[in-house]
Amino acid sequence: MDITDFYDTFFEEAAELLADMERHLLELDLADPAPEQLAAIFRAAHSIKGGAGTFGFEVLQRTTHLFENLLDHTRRGELTLRPDIVDTFLETKDMLHDQLEAYRNSEQPDQAAFERICRILKEIAEEEIGRSLDGANAPAPSAPVAESTQPPAADDATDDRAENATEGAAESAAKNAGAPVEEKGAENTANSATDNDTPSPGDALLVTLVGIADKDRELLVEELGQLGEVLERRGSAERHEVVLATQVGAADIEAVMCFIAEPEQVEVRPCVISRTDATLAAAAPSITPPDQAQEPPAQPSQPSPVESSAAVAPAAKTAPSSSPPAASKAPNEAKPRKAAQETSSIRVSVDKVDQIINLVGELIITQSMLDQTVGELEGVSHPGLQNGMSLLQRNARDLQEAVMSVRMVPMDYVFSRYPRLVRDLAGKLDKKVELITEGESTELDKSLTERIIDPLTHLVRNSLDHGIESPEARLAAGKPAVGRLTLSAQHQGGNILIEVIDDGAGLDRDRLLAKARENGLTVSEAMSDDDVWQLIFAPGFSTAKEVSDVSGRGVGMDVVKRNIQAMGGHVEIDSRPGQGTITRIVLPLTLAILDGMSIKVGGEMFILPLSTVLESLQPAKADIYAMAGDDVVLKVRDEYLPVVAVHEALDVAGARTEITESIAVIVQGEGRRYALLVDDLIGQQQVVVKNLETNYRRVPGVSAATILGDGSVALILDIADMHRLNRHKKEARQRRRASDAGMPTSPLLQPELQEGPTP
Repeated sequence: MDITDFYDTFFEEAAELLADMERHLLELDLADPAPEQLAAIFRAAHSIKGGAGTFGFEVLQRTTHLFENLLDHTRRGELTLRPDIVDTFLETKDMLHDQLEAYRNSEQPDQAAFERICRILKEIAEEEIGRSLDGANAPAPSAPVAESTQPPAADDATDDRAENATEGAAESAAKNAGAPVEEKGAENTANSATDNDTPSPGDALLVTLVGIADKDRELLVEELGQLGEVLERRGSAERHEVVLATQVGAADIEAVMCFIAEPEQVEVRPCVISRTDATLAAAAPSITPPDQAQEPPAQPSQPSPVESSAAVAPAAKTAPSSSPPAASKAPNEAKPRKAAQETSSIRVSVDKVDQIINLVGELIITQSMLDQTVGELEGVSHPGLQNGMSLLQRNARDLQEAVMSVRMVPMDYVFSRYPRLVRDLAGKLDKKVELITEGESTELDKSLTERIIDPLTHLVRNSLDHGIESPEARLAAGKPAVGRLTLSAQHQGGNILIEVIDDGAGLDRDRLLAKARENGLTVSEAMSDDDVWQLIFAPGFSTAKEVSDVSGRGVGMDVVKRNIQAMGGHVEIDSRPGQGTITRIVLPLTLAILDGMSIKVGGEMFILPLSTVLESLQPAKADIYAMAGDDVVLKVRDEYLPVVAVHEALDVAGARTEITESIAVIVQGEGRRYALLVDDLIGQQQVVVKNLETNYRRVPGVSAATILGDGSVALILDIADMHRLNRHKKEARQRRRASDAGMPTSPLLQPELQEGPTP
């Protein structure tokens, strides 16, 4: 077998384990660390070490082995955690990540960095617990992986037990029962592993749980059930025995059990199972020592648990591995192992998922073509064809939703990387910040989660640097010394709403206006707060007094806005002086397929994202007001909405020009409402989004394109960009008229219908 085929799986799983390790390290309560978290950190390092040894990644294996030993002392209470020690552990995690990436790229890890982190971990062990980390620099096994029946993880775990077993008689007994002893030499260790850790098919293990509470015992038995078939349970709360039919070794079971129980509480002894009845379903298993398995007893008997334990104890070291009788194989043949049933997920490349989504998109286009063709049939009744089309439409939608759900990942994928960022940056800025995440289970398209990370990182850094004050300033303002930063996500219609909330000083309106004037931006005191807050997204705009490696150069926020708009979303800001700032990011759930409303303007067909459409109505003349600069507003239930004529913004010929003859579609974009004037509403349909910039070029007012049922191309409108495009064209017309008349280019009040209110 070529184990390189499994490299990608190992790299993915190791990256997930490192992410979990970092999360647990950041969540640790140093005053009273939770044993479960310490065990989880230890388990992550142990798993990575085992995989690294299996694939021959020597530097990664040696680093994790050293780290694992130190973590073992930590979870046993021999090492007291401090912030600087946690910082070192986090640095070690980063080093492991770098080594993992090096192996992923077929490169060798940085040797100097490896030696440095090993030296630091050794110094911690010597200074804090007064002992060296034995075996840390032991070279990786030189034997080929293909010749080994067990991964190096089992040997390493055995070495750890051998080291720890010298500290007590109970641990020594466990070691003698199933673990090899280092003093015997490498040859004896290998023979012992062959004899005891790789039982032949049909062999079983007797796992004895000593002095474990009922709740923890049930958890242990459940974990054992993941490793093999639990044949029998017996005993009391003080001494509970579990007969386990399994193909893994005693060392593997002890390595798993040590995460939940102390080593002296778990005894694992090999034995052979046999049946006294040919009908397996009704037969009770019995325990037979390995050295007696070749010769069946003269008469069937079932020894008591005490007798079984006594019989197999001396045989654990010396009994050779042998093939059990045919009857002993029956349990595994009668019932499949539970571990095989637990594989409920597979890893699939994103490219394959994208290919399926593209095929589903083409299927929807084909379905639209068929639907349009059937709709054009006149005078002929085809009930079977119409029913079939309805069924095809329903199945196509269900298929699309199922495929799209494959691409959806929880926002925890994004949020999980910010606790470390907040911790490091707050320490650098001498601030105390508490990070709160909400809505981690909210799902978003994977392609969007990858692209939202950088903009969200800029917003988090901006809140920490400019928003949250220093502890002294917060106390002086009557606030807690610890600032609060909240990341939240929730679904809102067909969109996802992501918020970055801080309880800092908020935005200073006067300071923003003054800085805008310095940068040559056109501003006025009459600007609304929303317009003033949007100034921070201007290129080169920064209110930082000093330039640092965190902020001050005026780059970042403008990139944030551009990137979010490129994803079909927008940014909103709500700030209150002294109370904090809320930055909202509104994104579509996916960029692949959307529900749209077909509209017609002149002879052209356009698509409006259905999530942006609020309502449609026929404008009445009494509700139309003319404003300065050719602007027109429409009154809708005491709200005055800017009117955007699609035919004017996109220069569509043959469209209706009278407002009262058009249809006003009330839409919402970037937190504002507009009234789009169109000629006709065609209907709602699913459309497959095609990137227009990739296939053609950027078109103002248009976000993407799609293919209709008749094969023609329809443009998907960008609501907010349509309003900007409409204003730019009106201003251009005003400048041309003023230039022709020899007048200044300032906007003029030109009432066209009737005097209207000032918005």
